[in-house]
Amino acid sequence: MSINSVDAINALNNFSAESDDGIITVTIDQSSRKMNVIGDGFTDTFAVMTDSFINDASAKGLILTSGKETFVVGADIDQLASIKTAEQAFELAEDLKASLRKLEKSGKPVVAAMTGTALGGGLELALACHYRIAIDSPKTKLGLPEVKLGLLPGGGGTQRLPRLVGIQSALELMTQGKELRPAAAKDMGLIDATATDKADMLKQATDWIKANPTAQQPWDKKGFKIPGGDSKHPKVVPIFSIAPAMANQKSHGNYPAITHIMSCVFEGCLVDIDTGLELESRYFAACVLSAESRNMINTLWTQLNSIKKGQSRPDGFERTQTKKVGILGAGMMGAGIAYVTAKAGIDVVLLDTEIAGAEKGKAYSATILDKAISRKRSTEEKKQALLSRIKPTVSYDDLADCDLIIEAVFENREIKAKCTEQSEAVITNTAVYASNTSTLPITGLAKASTRPNQFIGLHFFSPVDKMPLVEIIMGEQTDDSTLAKAFDYVVQIGKTPIVVNDSRGFYTSRVFGTYVSEGIAMLGEGVHPRSIEVAGMKTGMPMPPLALQDEVSLSLALHVSEQQQLDMQAEGKPITMRPSYEILKTLVNEHDREGKKNGKGFYDYKENGDKKLWPELTNLFPTKDEQPTQQDMIDRLMFIQANESAKCYQENVVRSVADTNIGSIFGWGFAPHQGGTLQFINSMGLETFIARSHELASKYGERFEPAQILVDMAKKGEEFVDG
Repeated sequence: MSINSVDAINALNNFSAESDDGIITVTIDQSSRKMNVIGDGFTDTFAVMTDSFINDASAKGLILTSGKETFVVGADIDQLASIKTAEQAFELAEDLKASLRKLEKSGKPVVAAMTGTALGGGLELALACHYRIAIDSPKTKLGLPEVKLGLLPGGGGTQRLPRLVGIQSALELMTQGKELRPAAAKDMGLIDATATDKADMLKQATDWIKANPTAQQPWDKKGFKIPGGDSKHPKVVPIFSIAPAMANQKSHGNYPAITHIMSCVFEGCLVDIDTGLELESRYFAACVLSAESRNMINTLWTQLNSIKKGQSRPDGFERTQTKKVGILGAGMMGAGIAYVTAKAGIDVVLLDTEIAGAEKGKAYSATILDKAISRKRSTEEKKQALLSRIKPTVSYDDLADCDLIIEAVFENREIKAKCTEQSEAVITNTAVYASNTSTLPITGLAKASTRPNQFIGLHFFSPVDKMPLVEIIMGEQTDDSTLAKAFDYVVQIGKTPIVVNDSRGFYTSRVFGTYVSEGIAMLGEGVHPRSIEVAGMKTGMPMPPLALQDEVSLSLALHVSEQQQLDMQAEGKPITMRPSYEILKTLVNEHDREGKKNGKGFYDYKENGDKKLWPELTNLFPTKDEQPTQQDMIDRLMFIQANESAKCYQENVVRSVADTNIGSIFGWGFAPHQGGTLQFINSMGLETFIARSHELASKYGERFEPAQILVDMAKKGEEFVDG
């Protein structure tokens, strides 16, 4: 019996329909959300929509589009938190796929008209349509990024994508979580056409449906062959021989989702599409229940969203928009801050001691934009608009109408104090003054200020244009109004803010230092440097400790250590030096090895960028006959960071579990699959962590003794969660 699909669809929540000569246009527009997601109720509603369209004899074709600037941005990850069994995960994947499969086998043409970004389940929905069009906008991203949360595409992506673009291209997209612009997606064959705007897109969709009154997916046609060959094709077999090794070289086995994606594609491309889709659901269930996925979703989804919603922002203050920022110091950090600020549409005064330095700082933005233009990600007009917002100067008078000042000069108290005094002589009494220091306590720096309540730390990370985090540091006298303004500015420039209390090294620098220091300590103990670096990569950190110290600079680390000694001495506090100190002193003072910046540190650096460990390391620090196990080395590198983070939490340096975990991943790259330093402890279990810490302490030193807060929490059966 035929039904009126338009009336049936219009009766559904968040779906609307209209008919033009039998061509049904369905618009997805979730009224309670900024973007459409596949979440609670979506699958059931989509199933009703699908059945209504198929059973409407007058419906000749279907256009699926969105009422928002984006199409469908993926699945609502929150729904995965309630999944406890493999059966539940399997059914979740199968339910939507049943409707998608029914739609693509209906015999009627179905077009996905993507108004903007389509990611994850949103793109999988489009892949089940017979024809795909996207508006060609630089904001539009198309991809299957599930691997970044320890998952795989569970809506048919691992099966439809290789059948559409070939196995190799599909593997690259899914295992790397790549996101493509519409033009690149069209070149690959992921979409069929691009449009200039929504009207153009809907016209193209209508025309295609009229030209193709019956439609069938390529993989449902008799004699279909996967582009480039199936899994047993002679040209594809080498891919599956090499891909696992290449993936392991990058992931070191820390991301099972990568292996599951490859297995899905390999097995699924040896069988028919329906069997392949069921295989995918089984591997999806394995991903959902993995510890890695749980860790990553907990931190990189749930906790990150809490931060973005303002969990760390004080209540009772209206949101503010920063209009003009003065930046003191046009070096690498100052220039980077100027770029991200101007990019957000904020006017910038870039001040340096010499106009040539200020101009050079502004030129940094031009260099970034020229690269973006060459990649067709920006235009000359946008470049000029951004550059016009940056005013290079040597005069403090130009700061007079700035509502935020960010000092980004050398780590020297006297220089910073002078900057504070000169700025406060001209800025308004409502302006916020921030220091970009990475180690010097804010309370001490604020002593040079006449209004310490408006003095705060804004610790950016290098390179500023790429690193997503800003660590906001509260001095002892910093008030909540200042914090609210600083928080709003960080969000305004598109960065992720974490809020910490003042202490030496704050949170990120303090804990990051334990990682590199522990690697250097092993060297001094006679562990072979290559073994140290391999263990570092096995942890899941982005770089091994010795190479990372070279990047940061040995001379800077030595300077910070010596400054810390002087400060502790002046305060009458006991001086405790990290085990890496003597090694750094030897390399810098006796061998002039300052790190990558002078071409020699723990590594030797060639002009072409190649590097190799300095052969003399094993002579300066002889390798012992008996070497520790790799697991011991991995645990030392991980436990030292996690335990120091727990101490920061205990001392109220960090204010929340979310800030601690996100700060560790976004700040210095703590192994993402572990979900952050405190989640690493949670996932292992406090009792297990404490027992292993005692073992490490007995073998390698008391610095591994578990923080007291861990012992106390274990007794109460608690774990790290925000209230």
